[in-house]
Amino acid sequence: MGLLKIERLNKSFGPVRAVEAVSFTVPAGEIYGLLGPNGAGKTTTISMIAGLLQPDGGEVFIAGHSIRTHPQQAKRIMGVVPQELAIYLELTGRENLEFWGRMAGLRPAEARARTRELLEALMLTERANDAVKTYSGGMKRRINLGCALLHRPQLLLLDEPTVGIDPQARLNILEFIRGLRATGTAILYTTHYLEEAETLCSRIGIIDHGRLLAEGTLTELQERLGGDRVFVLEADFSAARPETWDGFQTRFRVIKQTERQLVAAAVGVRDPAESLKELLALPVRVENVTLKRPSLNDVFLQLTGRELRE
Repeated sequence: MGLLKIERLNKSFGPVRAVEAVSFTVPAGEIYGLLGPNGAGKTTTISMIAGLLQPDGGEVFIAGHSIRTHPQQAKRIMGVVPQELAIYLELTGRENLEFWGRMAGLRPAEARARTRELLEALMLTERANDAVKTYSGGMKRRINLGCALLHRPQLLLLDEPTVGIDPQARLNILEFIRGLRATGTAILYTTHYLEEAETLCSRIGIIDHGRLLAEGTLTELQERLGGDRVFVLEADFSAARPETWDGFQTRFRVIKQTERQLVAAAVGVRDPAESLKELLALPVRVENVTLKRPSLNDVFLQLTGRELRE
């Protein structure tokens, strides 16, 4: 059983089904990436896991504790890092951490000791006594993360923890999160940066319109599109309608089409050379063809039909 286990989770807001029959598990020491476009149901799912929203149906278990029947036991072993900063800008970094440590139930001496540990781990010791309002965006994100870690949670919920910060600050946070995985922490991670999910997450779930469309390792998701047989065609596709081409839809799946480019995956186990020959015989004047291994973005587009930030 995973440290986090959710079973057929459902939530509606009036006629809108925000989350529908979503199930997955996250064992200790795994980072599970939950990806989806805006409004797909990611934050609603995290809010229900954290006990901030009551599900209409389904169950959330944290280390075997139901968030519905035993919320206090479940919440004691969970840390939550919301997308919006949950820190006090007028307080110093040290004061923020000590405050949240006391809120998590630590005794004063424990909160002070743990704060010192986290300030060092997050590379903020030199700025510990400065007001958080003077921090850079990346430093504020690090303090926001630290506030969820005072009580050493077994499960950490991270809702876009690197949004709006510079690349170097992102790398610092991602490296810190990798270290948490090594300690056995189970991490549920949402992000709008596909490259983060590709390099950070052990498994990835793709959610859209409230439903979990697919999950697996990056390799398993890539295999959905034929492993290493994705073709990028360059030509004038402004008036092209691939669905009308004779036999095309039985042999290829269109991932993306623009005026100048068509990205398609070969269906089934086929010789790439044979697929290339068929593509060059299409009723368009193909200027260039590239064969590539599908990216996570290709899988995402195939499943949802839209870009992650839409």
